[in-house]
Amino acid sequence: MECDKKTKETPVKMAKRIFLLLAVNILIMITISIVLSLLGVQPYITPYGLDYSSLALFCLVWGFGGAFISLGLSRIMAKMMMGVKVIQPQTHEPEERWLVQTVHQLALKAGMTKMPEVGYYDSPEVNAFATGPTQSRALVAVSTGLLRSMNSAEAEGVLAHEVAHIVNGDMVTMTLVQGIVNAFVMFFARVVSWAASSMVDEEKAPIVRFITTIILEIAFGVLGMMVVAFYSRAREYRADAGGAKLAGRTNMISALRRLQSSVEGTDTAHPSLATLKISGRRAGGFLKLMSTHPPLSERIAALERARI
Repeated sequence: MECDKKTKETPVKMAKRIFLLLAVNILIMITISIVLSLLGVQPYITPYGLDYSSLALFCLVWGFGGAFISLGLSRIMAKMMMGVKVIQPQTHEPEERWLVQTVHQLALKAGMTKMPEVGYYDSPEVNAFATGPTQSRALVAVSTGLLRSMNSAEAEGVLAHEVAHIVNGDMVTMTLVQGIVNAFVMFFARVVSWAASSMVDEEKAPIVRFITTIILEIAFGVLGMMVVAFYSRAREYRADAGGAKLAGRTNMISALRRLQSSVEGTDTAHPSLATLKISGRRAGGFLKLMSTHPPLSERIAALERARI
């Protein structure tokens, strides 16, 4: 399958992306602050020590709030950050029409009643991703590198994998996991930092508590990333199996093999979207625990062993 369309990155587009990121972060902080105020959450540090109920509620709101606001804006953010061009269903371009029709046919086969948006983004990487807060507001996008390097059967396997992610509700599932991890990281970091600050002079306590909280959030955050990555890897295997049922195991295996031969071309310009894509960079040793994707060789072997 061929696709020669390209989009050009300009300073104006880059400025828009930076503005969007800042605006989203400000929106998240304002929204969560309003929610905390409406819930009547009091300061969790009192003259008598920690108020664990207030602290738990504070951490839950911040942990889940940021994750779900990001999920709600995920489709818009992906379009802006990746420069995705959404294809109109009535397009007359042969390549675009094939892409839209294939995604919609797979979605119907998977039982979806609301068709996802379909688009492409300009990148030499061989990859694709799906995102969106719900099945009815989903987006499937592929890179121009994938469209240039894969044949129709291989591309169909990739698209089936992305549709399977949508049907499985993986975006919501991973948001819930991330929210839980965020809340636990914030809670335990503050409990331990409070204990540490209670061992020093009252004048030094706020500084010790502040520094300790930052260090512990980083340390616990790394452990939390391992938990999130573990769940992400499990969902990738499930999406592969779902893709094999929709497009056929042969097509799914062929797609993964093509990705395996092109892994060096993976783009890291937008690491925040790496978990959404069908393929990620290989990692070994300790970094393997942080990888959101299993090795492609293991994914291929799992499909070859499966009875689908």
